[in-house]
Amino acid sequence: MAIKFQFNKTSMQQLSKDLKIREKALPTLQAKEAALRLEVKKARATMQGFEQELETYKLQAETFITLWGEFPEGLIKVSDIKLNWRKLAGVHIPRLDALSFELGDIYLHAAPAWLGQGVVVMQKQLEISTKIKIAQEALERLEYARKKTTQKVNLYDKVQIPEYKEILLKIKRYMEDEENLAKSSQKILKQRLAAIEEEAA
Repeated sequence: MAIKFQFNKTSMQQLSKDLKIREKALPTLQAKEAALRLEVKKARATMQGFEQELETYKLQAETFITLWGEFPEGLIKVSDIKLNWRKLAGVHIPRLDALSFELGDIYLHAAPAWLGQGVVVMQKQLEISTKIKIAQEALERLEYARKKTTQKVNLYDKVQIPEYKEILLKIKRYMEDEENLAKSSQKILKQRLAAIEEEAA
């Protein structure tokens, strides 16, 4: 968007004010961008940690691969997820606070002996999968905020601040030229008046 201006003192004062606002905001935005970059890096590492943990559990579960065929489908499911929202570098991100499971009916007399251990393994896998989804949500929110902040930093630093400075310089030169022209005109007028007075005398 082009900056609107006029070649006068009022416009110059307004542009100077706008420039100062941007110059003052830029370091804060740059600090926020750096903080968000760091938080994005941490969130990515957290998510990768959860993914590795899930892989470990899946590998452990593979040792019982023949037994999983006997595991009742729909026996366990997540019934409630409680999130804890916190603010990181101005961005609200979710964190898992509590996770509740719902167990289907189990007939202990007919159930295999390993079923209890299978439930524990399945709960852990569901918990880690939920943590991965929440970490993904947090990462996406942080990435979006970082992207927007980077855009604003670039807009101020590379576009608007140089444009404002250039426009202010143009206005200053224009006003100086106008002043010089006015002085020159006055000088010429004085010389002509002096010449007319000399002729009349």
